[in-house]
Amino acid sequence: MKIRFQPHPALAASASPRAAILAFATLAFLLSACDRQDKVSAAVAPAAAAAPTPATAAQAALARLNAPAAPLSAVAEVGRKIFNDQSLSASGKLSCASCHNPDNAHAPANGLAVQLGGMHLQAQGGRAVPSLRYHEHAPAFSIGPDTKPDEDDKGAVLQAAEAKAGTASPARTVAKATLQPAAAMQEVVPQGGFDWDGRATNLTDQAGGPLLAANEMANKSAAQLLAKLKAAPYAKDMLQLFGPAVFTSSSLALGEAYYALALYQKEDRSFHPYDSKYDYYLAEQVQLSEQEMRGLKLFKDPKKGNCATCHIEKPSRDGRFPPVFTDYQFEALAAPRNKAILANRDPKYFDLGMCGPWRKDAAKQLNYCGYFKTPTLRNAATRQVYFHNGVFHTLEEVVHFYVERETKPEKWYPRGKDGKLNKYDDLPAAYHANVDVTDAPFDSKAGAPPALTDDEIKDVVAFLKTLNDGYQPEGKTIVGK
Repeated sequence: MKIRFQPHPALAASASPRAAILAFATLAFLLSACDRQDKVSAAVAPAAAAAPTPATAAQAALARLNAPAAPLSAVAEVGRKIFNDQSLSASGKLSCASCHNPDNAHAPANGLAVQLGGMHLQAQGGRAVPSLRYHEHAPAFSIGPDTKPDEDDKGAVLQAAEAKAGTASPARTVAKATLQPAAAMQEVVPQGGFDWDGRATNLTDQAGGPLLAANEMANKSAAQLLAKLKAAPYAKDMLQLFGPAVFTSSSLALGEAYYALALYQKEDRSFHPYDSKYDYYLAEQVQLSEQEMRGLKLFKDPKKGNCATCHIEKPSRDGRFPPVFTDYQFEALAAPRNKAILANRDPKYFDLGMCGPWRKDAAKQLNYCGYFKTPTLRNAATRQVYFHNGVFHTLEEVVHFYVERETKPEKWYPRGKDGKLNKYDDLPAAYHANVDVTDAPFDSKAGAPPALTDDEIKDVVAFLKTLNDGYQPEGKTIVGK
């Protein structure tokens, strides 16, 4: 579905740049997701509706740990087979699981900034491959009022703003980079969707992208992919499940295949196990170490890491929705340019996130140039590359960048031939105003001490490691494992 970007009528006549940004941002919500995504939601809704609401977050966390693994539906089983089918690629050697490795939290297990695909597995992908885990509650893409999980999370944002201002006024809310503080009473933000730029509305939409991308699985056309599905060992299953006409058109067959892929990711517990040490901590089954607990406090502290403003660490108030460590929103963080990406050898090329080059419907929304989706931090410690361009290779580097981007910009950005610092070097100067310098720790000034010391950064990283799936506590029997 095409999303129409329109300025709010009350703001359309404004002449100031900041007001114009707000005008572009005040947009209608996405009217509806595609039919297949509705079916995916409906397929998993009965189990969710039947489950009683636990009295406490701890009980909810324990219930998730103890929940027995449910068998896949017949459609999801077809999705599993498609997910692992290398014959669906032009090379015959690449499947969804090749980049979204189940043994590495459904993310790449190597240190390449971008993965290799295409006919001969030599074409660089456009961006770092994100994990497919913890997307089961991700909303469809929209631009509208901030919809964090509950008011407690909005309170955390408010606390960050008050800490910055040194006040405790209940009327203040924080504005992210898109908004002026005065306009933040009704926050309007891009949120949801899939891929780094949110261009895929839902899981069904996302599933088809890599199969037809020239630098990924590289099928030249939908007709070519249809022929491969018809020849697949599970073709009989598709005929039985989707009817004898399923292979009569590529749109029908591919739609059912994408639906099966999405349902597999919804149903298979490995995509959302919620069995990290932090989950056991939420369930009151283990304690965090002293260092991990210090890291958690720094993670939440609006005067220190302030990470929880975007990477929400709390479950919803009723405990039904566990923390996924993302608010599903978008930010312009100005990661340094990565020279390992061949496209970046062209000085005129820029990956602008929400406004291009792969997303087309927001290309004229210049206030979103440089915006990328905030990823989950679950399993972040298992990754070997970070940010949309894979420019960093350790969590320590990432946290140092967060707290030093403004205080020590010369550490992160190159100088030009004239000796002038080329700050925010992977974003054209025309869009530098989009970069978040409002939220801590990005509101610091050059030469100021960073918000976190080296030892505190080590503590934060120690906490982040508690978010890795597959924790095995000593002496604990978990029913669902």
